Amino acid sequence: MGILVLVGTLFITLIIGMPIAIGIGISSIVYIIVMEEASFLIVPQMVANALDSYNVIAIPFFILAAQIMNRGGVTDRLMNFASRLIGHFKGGLAHVNILTSMLFAGMSGSAVADSAGLGHILIPNMTKKGYDPAYSAAVTAASSTIGPIIPPSVPIVIYGILAEASIGKLFLAGAVPGFVMGIAMIILSAYIAYQKDYPKEAKPTFIEIVKTAISVIPALLTPVIILGGMWGGIFSPTEAAAVAVGYALLQGFAMRDLKLADLWDAVKEATIYSAIIMLIVAFANLFGWILTTEQVPVRFSEWIFTISENKIVILLIINLFLLVLGCVMEILAIMLMTVPVFLPLVVELGLDPVHFGIIMVLNLMIGLLTPPFGLSLYIAQDVAGVSYSRAVRFIIPYIALMLVLLMVITFVPEFVMFLPNLI
Repeated sequence: MGILVLVGTLFITLIIGMPIAIGIGISSIVYIIVMEEASFLIVPQMVANALDSYNVIAIPFFILAAQIMNRGGVTDRLMNFASRLIGHFKGGLAHVNILTSMLFAGMSGSAVADSAGLGHILIPNMTKKGYDPAYSAAVTAASSTIGPIIPPSVPIVIYGILAEASIGKLFLAGAVPGFVMGIAMIILSAYIAYQKDYPKEAKPTFIEIVKTAISVIPALLTPVIILGGMWGGIFSPTEAAAVAVGYALLQGFAMRDLKLADLWDAVKEATIYSAIIMLIVAFANLFGWILTTEQVPVRFSEWIFTISENKIVILLIINLFLLVLGCVMEILAIMLMTVPVFLPLVVELGLDPVHFGIIMVLNLMIGLLTPPFGLSLYIAQDVAGVSYSRAVRFIIPYIALMLVLLMVITFVPEFVMFLPNLI
């Protein structure tokens, strides 16, 4: 009865269009009122406990660093560098799109931000050069999902908080899969380019490549500083986020691309986005406490083991469940509802919580591309001015590629855990 009240109320709030933060808050409060199994004082206690965490501070810092870099000319320099590097190959602008997302991932960590920010620049340019607008939208949406896999990543930070897993190890765990994911997308785009006879850009001179590379070195050092500092034990993930903000300011003003007005806009945007995420994290703690009180993780594990005790089968069921949810729900909502339920089960199966975190985030990234609620694809097709159905046809090969990578990540732990195990 309690679970029906909790989940039923949550789905009603989501259906009528309430923000996810408000939805999980209302559903949790309704549960407490209806079930009368706890004092109402548990609400402020759980909300305060969730935000009274050192790791939570990393979220607004990483968001602010990304906002500062976006307004400090970093995006333009990264795009120019990617164009000089691989734009002269067949289907060059598609490769530039993907490589820029890979480089941009070290500054943003948000798929939706990548899809919106890079899409407004790259999609019109690709269309002008003769690429099918629907294909341009598909490439942009697909490449945007690399951002939350390659560190730093806001979804990974949130997972680390919910699962009480090492955020530093989670960042390292996403580095290799994110890199392989980007290279695989470039190879797929090259194949499509030869099939469709898409154009290539003019080949730059060696001097042009060197000049562009020099201009982009400060931006490329950002993930090196973040990961290197954590890997070397110089600072924690939260301190790394603060260092990223300081480095973004230093870089922006030193390059004379960042103005005080831009900084103020960055602070405003980061504050709004951070407040939304903090509200979600706060109510998620209350929501997770209710799930634990109702023994949902225990009951779910018992139910799964009635289906099969085979580890491979159980992991396939979990992946399928996450993929289906990704088709109809927002990624943070999925994470908040499923991490407390799935984590005890996967630990019982012998999976490291860090390994499972990358599995979950990649599942959620695929959900950003799949109909009917693939948010990244919606944004990209809107920028391209094409129908959603046409964009879906072009995104299918990229979804298939990501599903193959998902299976590798799920069943070859060394692929994910190689770097984290080194520290």
